[in-house]
Amino acid sequence: MAECAGLLLAAGAGRRFGKPKALVELDGEPLLRRALRVLTDGGCAPVRVVVGARAEDVRALLPSPDLAVDSPDWATGMGASLRAGLRALPEADAVLVHLVDLPGVDARIIARLRALAAPDAVARAAYDGVPGHPVLLGRRWWAEVADSASGDRGARDWLRGRPDLTLVECADLGGGGDVDRPADLRA
Repeated sequence: MAECAGLLLAAGAGRRFGKPKALVELDGEPLLRRALRVLTDGGCAPVRVVVGARAEDVRALLPSPDLAVDSPDWATGMGASLRAGLRALPEADAVLVHLVDLPGVDARIIARLRALAAPDAVARAAYDGVPGHPVLLGRRWWAEVADSASGDRGARDWLRGRPDLTLVECADLGGGGDVDRPADLRA
């Protein structure tokens, strides 16, 4: 089976939430630890976590400081975090890019996408046909994706219209809705 790294984007300030979502707790567990557990339980190794806003507080939640990747330009948007993360990944055939604010994504979703890992893979989870996260990127594409990532769009523009993109239906396993405000945790 192909080696698949995990990349957790957790650098944002969570302006609408009122604090970085990596530090928000759901059922007594920080979203950061929850997302990290989901990646590892889903079979991703190695895993890296991109940090930015309140980086020291976020690092304190990690089981090892070696997992952290600094995104000095994190405030410019998700694109900066994606670039920093992709450039810091160790060798692997593919990477699953996951976002810290998706508590409805569980290890079964990660494993379903991970099964497609290959150096030329381009896949993303879909929920009732709507494209979402996580996104699987084969190593062949990392430099290209990093070069195109900007603002809060991450890899969205790069993924748009790709004929080789595989949508992997995951609504039977969970939900891909993100958490933007405290009320979203109760929805």
